Amino acid sequence: MKLITTDLPDVKLIELEPHEDDRGFFARAFCSKELADAGYPFEIVQANLSFNYKRGTLRGMHYQQGPIGDPKIVRCISGGVYDVVVDLRPNSPAFCKWTAAELTAQNRRAFLVPAGCAHGFLTLSNDTELLYMMGAPFVADLAGGVRWNDPAFGIKWPFAPDIINERDASYPDFRPD
Repeated sequence: MKLITTDLPDVKLIELEPHEDDRGFFARAFCSKELADAGYPFEIVQANLSFNYKRGTLRGMHYQQGPIGDPKIVRCISGGVYDVVVDLRPNSPAFCKWTAAELTAQNRRAFLVPAGCAHGFLTLSNDTELLYMMGAPFVADLAGGVRWNDPAFGIKWPFAPDIINERDASYPDFRPD
């Protein structure tokens, strides 16, 4: 596992370090000790799947408000997504900034997303599936979101979504507290 620095503090892109032979390869996709040793302790308490039928499906930008944030590791296991993280931590030097990466089944990358950041994605192909390894349980009363095209963030998506649910499309403009 290799942790790659992004433009946002504590948001890491995770790349595999495969050990290959004539059978294929083996790679560690998650190691709590490696993450803790690197300063990112992470315990998986829940795992979720997101399956998306069509290219151009947008989900996000979601987060879970304190006191129980929702740190996560997101990996695309089928198809591909343009994956985006927005820093909503008021004390962060990157407050209201965003970063993105293509996560695909082929590149096997993952995003480590700390609590206090919003996360979302746009599918790049049909039949796309993501695996979420959650560091905290989902609490419906703490669920929140910001709009995918809110000018406060200026996210540059590769193309406009074709499919987005009403909730995700109608979050109000972001106003920091």
